[in-house]
Amino acid sequence: MSSSSNTDTEQARTEAPASAPEQDLAPRRATAGFMLRHPAHWIALGFGSGLAPKAPGTVGTLWAWAAFLVLDVWLSDAQWGWLIAGGTLLGWWACTVTARNLRTPDPGAIVWDEVLAFWAVLWLVMPTGFWGQAVAFALFRFFDAAKPGPVRWADGLFKGQRGRPVGWAQGFGILFDDFVAAGCTLLVIALWRSLVG
Repeated sequence: MSSSSNTDTEQARTEAPASAPEQDLAPRRATAGFMLRHPAHWIALGFGSGLAPKAPGTVGTLWAWAAFLVLDVWLSDAQWGWLIAGGTLLGWWACTVTARNLRTPDPGAIVWDEVLAFWAVLWLVMPTGFWGQAVAFALFRFFDAAKPGPVRWADGLFKGQRGRPVGWAQGFGILFDDFVAAGCTLLVIALWRSLVG
């Protein structure tokens, strides 16, 4: 073996470990296989609704709407309150674990934040008909996607940086801005109801 090929081999050995940490921090894509690997992934990915190839936040919110209508047959107002509170604590854990495993501070595939926040909106605006629910859906999607004013502030408050480890603060931040978007939605609905009567 020539001395130049020995040098090439030595150089390859010294360069390989340097690139390994970068690969370890590279973002991962959420897939059905990824979701099946951990119970936290099931929850955070909205039981598969977050795997939608386009607009996962909207699909997750639609799933939340359908799930609310099914569950509302059996749950009282107080039980909804407990479900949303418990779902928030469970979701904090699930979103943190899933974001950490996806190596992204706020992955688009995580939709449990939309699910909980829209459940809170529907819980507080019901009873209302289809069009009232549709308006609540449209308002919530606007505040969640466009992130005006307070929602943008909430979104940046706990934002992690790509390539950095995801911690509990980032997991909470995933949920927090959606709850602020829900609050803005409820405020607009309350103002409309007070004006229209």
